This record gives sequence, structure tokens and C-alpha cells, in this order.
Amino acid sequence: MTHIALKAAMIATAAATPLAAENRIDGQSPDAPELAAYGPLPVGVRRLDFVHENQIDIVSIDPAAETPAELPRYDRPLTVEMWYPAAEGATGDTAQKTYLRDGVTEITLEGRAMRDATPATVDTPLPLVLMSHGYPGNRFLMSHLGENLASKGYVVASIDHTDSTYRTQDAFASTLRNRTLDQMFVLDEMARLNGEAASGLAGMIDTDNTGIIGYSMGGYGAVVTAGGGLSEAAMAYAPYDTLEIHREGSETQKALPDPRIKTGVAIGPWGMNVGLWDEEGLAGIDIPMLFVAGSDDATSLYESGVRAIWEGASSIDRALLTFEGGGHNTVAPIPAPEESFAAGVSGHYTDAVWDTVFMNNVGQHFVTAWLDFELKGDAGKAAYLDLVENGRDGVWSVESESVFTDAHTYWKGFADGTAEGLRYETLTASVAPVPLPASVWMLGFALGGIAVMRGRRRHGA
Repeated sequence: MTHIALKAAMIATAAATPLAAENRIDGQSPDAPELAAYGPLPVGVRRLDFVHENQIDIVSIDPAAETPAELPRYDRPLTVEMWYPAAEGATGDTAQKTYLRDGVTEITLEGRAMRDATPATVDTPLPLVLMSHGYPGNRFLMSHLGENLASKGYVVASIDHTDSTYRTQDAFASTLRNRTLDQMFVLDEMARLNGEAASGLAGMIDTDNTGIIGYSMGGYGAVVTAGGGLSEAAMAYAPYDTLEIHREGSETQKALPDPRIKTGVAIGPWGMNVGLWDEEGLAGIDIPMLFVAGSDDATSLYESGVRAIWEGASSIDRALLTFEGGGHNTVAPIPAPEESFAAGVSGHYTDAVWDTVFMNNVGQHFVTAWLDFELKGDAGKAAYLDLVENGRDGVWSVESESVFTDAHTYWKGFADGTAEGLRYETLTASVAPVPLPASVWMLGFALGGIAVMRGRRRHGA
């Protein structure tokens, strides 16, 4: 099934639709894949404020000045939004206040998570998922995924990365240094809360069984946190050797990944397009990873960007989910809030080809299958990840409404026709890809605008 509509008509009518008018993040397309559906658990959400003490203050460094005897330091504030299973009968406000891409316009998002709802009592601690936005972004950018996972028995900690948010956007070098440091610090803080009776979360969070999800610059952080050491060339992107801690072969880099982090999901990860990793650095990635990308990503690039990271991560089993014709906003951002059109920033949330809600649903489906398999040991989810490569090549064959024939090879969990335009590929650690020439590693995706536009078009009038 393909939905075709003019982008102009979509934008003109967006504010008139109930979904847009309420800025809902919990939309479910009529043809959403099976595992996109919310789980059975009520969801709570609460704000956590942490301070990472005595960190290098990249923003205060003057890169043109002489090398100082000591680099300036500060106590780095980090705000985290945490989604978690709530107790039966819990109540709370489901409206969440945040800001648009312009950093000025305050908006309200509506979902299913209840503010400060009483946490559920659990017999077994729940896996933790760390979530990181892009540059810029904020902790609500992937809130659709956060509350969806919480409804299925995860605790999700989404980080506002200081110097990278819509309202604190500053020196880019701070993002490059601090993404992994922020992620590891928040992991430690969640472990601390899990051990404190006063937190109300004691015994709920299994920080020894953690996954990490990152989008764009958050994907960069996920790759580094997973063990992907930066190249020598990358050191030039920050002053005074402040990226040395992430350089391939450094003692700090060799200590990654932290053994508590078992898997990762990188959505449109940025960095390969400017040579932040080489073949040796990518081989350091040491946890199974799912990569997600649009084939027309003009920001992180595809062939010489996300796909090159996936191919180069030769030490691990990994998968790549591709949306044909999709751009950089594939899967991760919430549907464009109503106010984003008047503010002129709707393009930060939308895609030129794919409907955002459907993309979100496909992302929820695959991330659920991946994390359930990797973090919960749910062997039943393997069938959702054992697919013919191209969705359009799957055969739909049924004897009756619910009985498939032996000839049936269509993607599990997808209705007939709904995997059109999607591609899912896997590589194992034992199969090393053919090394790419250096010119390809560094080459921009010059032909990105010429790709064939396949798949689901926008829903609209």
C-alpha cells in the first residue's frame, strides 16, 4: 500500500488534523507493524536533574590562545527525562512542556505517560535504555519511542545534552567530547538511584543490562560508547587534545564499551561523513548494533556515512534498516508540532517522502524486537529480525486469514504491502566487509538527490 500526497497540501492541512492539533506523540498508523503497538503497562514520566562535577569547559576555551597550563573546568548540568512503567491506577498529567527547534517557542506535547506517576512494583529489575538526541535537539525529540518502550517493560533515560539543546546550543567540540561522557555519567546516576530507597526507584532498574539509542550526534555518541575509537584526523575537531580520550587506542577508549551496556541502536549517526572513524576504529565497536538510516540522508550521508559505519563495524553482529528515499529525519523525531509550521522549523521533524507517524511506528517495531532479543533474551523476537533483504521482495501467501503457507516470506509483523520501500540487511562478526578505498570513506554522498523515490508517501488530502 502506498500513500501519495503533495507536500504543500500536507503542510497546509497539518494544523487542522486532530493529531497535529494536540501535538500527540503516540500516533499509530492504521498499517503500523505489529510490534509498534504500545505494551500493556501504564507509563509514568519524571524529570531528573544531575550535575557532572569538574568537567572540562569546552565553551570557555579560546582555541586561538596559547595552550593554558590547566583547562577551565565546571560542574556540568544534565537534565534527564525518564519514562518507566507506572503502578496500576496511577494518575498524572499527560501534557509535557518543551521547546521547538527555534529554542524560543514553548509547546505542549500529548502522549500517554503520566507526570510523576507512582512507579510500578517489579519482581525483577527492568532493562535500562539511555537515549540521546541530535545537535541540536532535546530530551523530548524521541519521546514517542521513550514512552512506547516504557509500556513494554523498560526504563528509559533521555538526556538533555548541555551545549547541544535547542536552548543551549554552543561549541560543537563540546558535543564531540561530552556525548559519551554524558551517557556514562547518566548510567552511573541511574545505578545510584536504583540503590537509594529515597529515590522511589530502588530495585527497579537493571543498569547491568543497558541499551543505548542515539540519533544523529546521539548516534555518534552511541558509536563511541560502543567502542568505536575516533581517528587521528578527528582530533582536529576539538582544541587542546580534548578528544584524546576517545581516540582509537587510548586507554580510555580501550575501556569501552562499559560491560553494563549490552547493545546499541544508532539512527542516522553523524561523523563518518567527515572521517571521524577509520577502519581500525570502527572495528573497536564491541556490542551488537542496529543501524537505521534514510538512503537520501544529506546530513550524515548514507553510502559514505551510516552504511560505511555499519560495514566497518566488523567485530560485531549488526543490522541496517534503510528507508529508501528517506532523509536525515528518518524514524527519530516526533511528528511536527502544530506550532513548528508557523515558526518555520517543521522541516526539522518531517521527511520529504515518508509519513512521520509510520516511520516512528516502524522504528518502534524494530527497536522493540532488537531490544527484547538483546536485553530480555526473548528468542521469539528473532523471527522479526530474520527477513528477506528487500521488503518488496517478500511473498505474501496465506491459506486463510491467519494461516500462512510455506511460500510465505513477507516481513513478520507487517501487513501485505506495507514493507515496500524498506530494506533490512545483516552482517555477522565473522564476515568482514571488503575494505573501502580511502576516497570512499571521505567522499560525500554527491548523488544523494538523485535516488529513486520508493515506498510510502505522506498521508494527506
